[in-house]
Amino acid sequence: MPAGDGEKDVEGPRWRQRTELMRDAIIYNRNNPSIIFYEGGNESISRAHMLEMKAIRDQFDPHGGRAIGSREMLDIDEAEYGGEMLYINKSKKHPMWAMEYCRDEGLRKYWDSYSYPYHQEGAGPLHNGQPANAYNHNQDEFAVELVRRWYDYWRERPGTGTRVSSGGVKIVFSDTNTHHRGEENYRRSGVTDAMRIPKDGFYAHQVMWHGWVDTDSFQTYIIGHWNYQQGVKKPVYVVSNAPNVELFLNGKSLGKGEQSYHFLHTWHDVNWEAGILQAVSRDDAGREVSNYRLQTVGEPAALKLTTIENPQGWQADGADLVLVQFEVVDREGRRCPLDNRMVSFTLEGPAEWRGGIAQGPDNYILSKALPVECGVNRVLIRSTTKAGCVTLKAQAEGLPLSQMTLETHRPTLQRNQAPQVHLVPAKRTMHPTYLQTKVGVDIVAAISEVNQETLRNSYDDNELSEWRGGTSVTYTLSEAAPINDICVKMAGWRSTNYALEVEAEGNILWRGITPTSLGYVHLQIAHPVKAKTFTIRAIDKSKAQAREANFNDPEAARFQNITEVAGGKANELDATSTPNAKVQPLRIVEIEFLK
Repeated sequence: MPAGDGEKDVEGPRWRQRTELMRDAIIYNRNNPSIIFYEGGNESISRAHMLEMKAIRDQFDPHGGRAIGSREMLDIDEAEYGGEMLYINKSKKHPMWAMEYCRDEGLRKYWDSYSYPYHQEGAGPLHNGQPANAYNHNQDEFAVELVRRWYDYWRERPGTGTRVSSGGVKIVFSDTNTHHRGEENYRRSGVTDAMRIPKDGFYAHQVMWHGWVDTDSFQTYIIGHWNYQQGVKKPVYVVSNAPNVELFLNGKSLGKGEQSYHFLHTWHDVNWEAGILQAVSRDDAGREVSNYRLQTVGEPAALKLTTIENPQGWQADGADLVLVQFEVVDREGRRCPLDNRMVSFTLEGPAEWRGGIAQGPDNYILSKALPVECGVNRVLIRSTTKAGCVTLKAQAEGLPLSQMTLETHRPTLQRNQAPQVHLVPAKRTMHPTYLQTKVGVDIVAAISEVNQETLRNSYDDNELSEWRGGTSVTYTLSEAAPINDICVKMAGWRSTNYALEVEAEGNILWRGITPTSLGYVHLQIAHPVKAKTFTIRAIDKSKAQAREANFNDPEAARFQNITEVAGGKANELDATSTPNAKVQPLRIVEIEFLK
């Protein structure tokens, strides 16, 4: 829950206005179970302002258990949380998480480029004169992109060191009318559409976020559908939190998928044939732990109507809404995933039509005729102040008439009453919710040939500072340790590759070229030696041995499209001053030595 602001700290009357708004909003929302955090601003605020916001929270919601912080806040110890958007923050002091971990968009109507309406990935108009591929995904690629982008955050999760990322959230849960950048005139970055119908990205997140931090039970999901035309050959994507996935088509094994980004398993060229596509996930011991299947659906046969309504019954108070889902199904009641036919509605009784949304003229707002998309859509009906029976009829060409009868009831609450909210604390686990796989070893001293006075910036647990300018730096640890992972955030993380060499007491432990990333890269040391001093050295790129991360960085081009709404860099450190230098001078924002 934010206090309104213009994405910057302010003073005087404008700050007083924000604190008054925070006070009023806390009083209004403090019994709402959906409010988990209070946000002091959509940009960093001063320490004094943070303390003022905390005092307001403590006065008006002292027992709610809701943390208060702000965007950024990496250098403000009093903030109870902080973080950023579009790149990764880590801290050993307090939770740092991504307020908007992925801003990409995809319309629910577009399955892929192999089935109707045959949306080529990224196809759409320019945004601010630039390609807007990231805002015009089809559903296959939107779900895959969500997995790709989450991987960098998952890699820095609790248990992977002393400084960690506490995760992140999507920019919005459902499609919304905030600033659009894609083909439609509204935002499609939600994992559900505006009517809360899940997209494939919703189920991808269910798999990746199954557990507090690490996986506590297994889940598998096949992205897409299995209704194509003969001759189609396409990639099949499976999201699974198990290490191994085998794909079966009508009982015949297609082998194990290519695993990437930890959760994504890919079969690149699968020949479609009607029947059952099944993914079976197994653990490292080969035991089946979860599975998922898609089945080819038959010809459209009927319209199916279902409702989502108030658990206390539809209230005749002039405000209560019923959500009606309408689907095109085959003779066995299975949704037809490629159906996009028009459906016309007739409403009778004491209720008001509020309609739904679909791709088309004026988004079909308030229209009593609108299409299903991928076989399903929803509409809203609002009650009046008169109780009674309401009949809804739905008609589509080629299908029999479908209808349902609903009833509105006299209100159970008086207009001056509020519903009672009873918050029940979640069951707290008494054991760790994650595995401690790595531990950070403290840096006690560092030395370099230049800018010695700012060298501590490279390990001060503050990502708003950096050390820059030199070509080598030597770190001394608190103990001699077999370091097998050096985690480092270099300036220009999304666009710049650094050629580096790591030496420990005369041994070259790592030589290569760093990949681009959303912040942190890991220099994995295959043969660690027990040492107390480690030297990081910039070298000529031509002398760096090609490793997994090299000049053919597959993420490099993709990261260039991850920008703020205005099209700028996400952070001023996310750029280098000499990107084409033969030997790239070091710019270290934070470095950690892990064992």
